[in-house]
Amino acid sequence: MAFKIASSPHVSTQLKMATVMQRVILCALPGLVLQCVYFGWGSLIQVIIAMLVATAAEAAVLKIRNRPIAAQLKDNSALVTALLLGIAIPPLAPWWVVVIGTLFAIVMVKHLYGGLGHNLFNPAMAAYVLLLISFPVQMTTWVAPGTVAQYSPGFVDSLQIIFQLGRDIDVNLYKLAIDGTTMATPLDTIKTDLSLGLTASESLAKPIFAGASTGEGWFMVNLAYLIGGLVLLKLKAIRWHISVGILGAIALWSSFGYLLDPDTHVSPLMHLFSGATMLSAFFIATDPVTAATSNKGRLVFGAMIGTLVYVIRSYGGYPDAFAFAVLIGNLSAPLIDYYIRPRTYGHRANF
Repeated sequence: MAFKIASSPHVSTQLKMATVMQRVILCALPGLVLQCVYFGWGSLIQVIIAMLVATAAEAAVLKIRNRPIAAQLKDNSALVTALLLGIAIPPLAPWWVVVIGTLFAIVMVKHLYGGLGHNLFNPAMAAYVLLLISFPVQMTTWVAPGTVAQYSPGFVDSLQIIFQLGRDIDVNLYKLAIDGTTMATPLDTIKTDLSLGLTASESLAKPIFAGASTGEGWFMVNLAYLIGGLVLLKLKAIRWHISVGILGAIALWSSFGYLLDPDTHVSPLMHLFSGATMLSAFFIATDPVTAATSNKGRLVFGAMIGTLVYVIRSYGGYPDAFAFAVLIGNLSAPLIDYYIRPRTYGHRANF
C-alpha cells in the first residue's frame, strides 16, 4: 500500500540569512537617501566607512577563530550592523568615532559572545551607547537641515570635516539656520526648552519646526523608514509584533501625556515621526537574535521598549532613548521568553 506523506502544517520555507540581510539593507536605503538630502553627504560617508571597517574586522576575527571567512561574510550581517550604526551617527562626526563604534560592535559585542546568533545585545545599539557616553560632543553635533540651514556642507566639505583634512572648517557653521539661530535636533530642542520653563507650543514655534510639527526633515526621514519597514513586513523579512508593540506603546503613552498636559508634553505625531522612531521600530529592535521569540513575547518586548522610550524622552536626561531602551529590552528578552512560552504544536494549553 502506498502512502502519500505531506509536510507538517507548521513547517514553512525559511529565507536564507543573506537574503534577509540584503532586504533589510535595500529597504533602509530610501531613509538613508533622505538623510543625505536633508543633512548632507555625511551620513552616506559614515555608512561607507562603517561597512569597510565592519568587513575588515569580521574577516580578521573569523581568521583568528579559524572560521570560514568567505562563507560567513556572505551572510551580510556585518554590513547591516555597519549600516545601522552609520545612519545613527551624526553626519559630520570625525572618522575615528565610527571606526571605534564599528570595531566595538563587531569584535566585542558580536564575536566575543560567539558570533551571529550568540550575541546578547544588538551590536549597533551597544556601540552607539558606548560612543554616546564616551564622546558626547561628537555624538550630539547634528547639522541643520539643508532646507533651513545657513550653510550646507557639500560632498568635499563633508569629507574634509569627517577626515579632518585640509583647511580648518568650523562645524558649528552648519548647525545654523538661515537666520543664524543655532539648531539642535527637534527632540533635543523640545527637552531643553521645557527644562527652561517654556511650553511645548513655544518651543514648536522655533525655526527647526518650520513647516513640520515634527521638525524640518525629520518627518520625511521617518516616513521613508516607515515605508521601508512596511516593505520588510510584506517580504516577510521581519514580523509585525515588535514594531506594533513599540509604535502602539509610544502612541498610547504620548496621547495620555498630551491630553493631560499639552504644555509640557508633545503630541503623539512628534514622538512617532522624530528621532530614530521608525528606524528602530522596524530595523533595529526587530533583530531576531536579541529579541523575544514567541509572538506574544515579541508584543511584550516591543511594548516595553516603546514605554521606556517615552519615559526617557519625557522625564530622562536624553532627548532620544531608543539605544538604551533596546539594550534593556535585550536584557529582558530571556525573562520574557521564560514566562511567555509558545504552545507546543498539537498540545492544548493547561488552565
